Amino acid sequence: MASTTETEYAAFLEKVKRTVYVDNLSPQVTEPVLRTALDQFGMVKNIQFITNYIEPEHIPKRALVEMEDEEQAKAIVKLIATCPLMIVGMPRPVRACAAKVEMFEDRPAKPGRKIEVRWLDADDPNFEVAQKWKKIDKRHAAEARFLLKQKAEEEKLAKQQADNLKANFAKYEMIDAIMADGTAARLAEYYGLNLRDEA
Repeated sequence: MASTTETEYAAFLEKVKRTVYVDNLSPQVTEPVLRTALDQFGMVKNIQFITNYIEPEHIPKRALVEMEDEEQAKAIVKLIATCPLMIVGMPRPVRACAAKVEMFEDRPAKPGRKIEVRWLDADDPNFEVAQKWKKIDKRHAAEARFLLKQKAEEEKLAKQQADNLKANFAKYEMIDAIMADGTAARLAEYYGLNLRDEA
């Protein structure tokens, strides 16, 4: 007879099979928006946005979407792989793949698995593996810093462009206003200028 832990873990594995990992979502995407977009593939049972601890909220979102059955999940992955799917915001093609056990924060403990925490000596066979993980972690941190810096520069450029656009728009509005109320014509007459466009 299977223990409660084994039963829970088996149910969790079934959930993983019918779940899709979706990323590159616009920061404006909410649960109802994502549910509406994916309901066309079948019934969406649950949506869980994945918490991002190292990047700001305006970086593209990612989520785990649990469908009613495995076939619906496979259909989403297959279709998004061949046809770009845009959901809200900037033209940002959504990506999807089958979910993996490691993606779930609330995953139950694997039956029979024992987690042991200890310091590793340099002569331990796992020491090299731990060193590699440490290097990967440092590289990911450096990449995250670079992305944040790049995002800040993009925001600064976008603000400059928006300010320039507002200033130019204000100038054109002023020109339109003086043309409409006759001020330009009076000034042209006073200074002896011709305002007519002549080829």
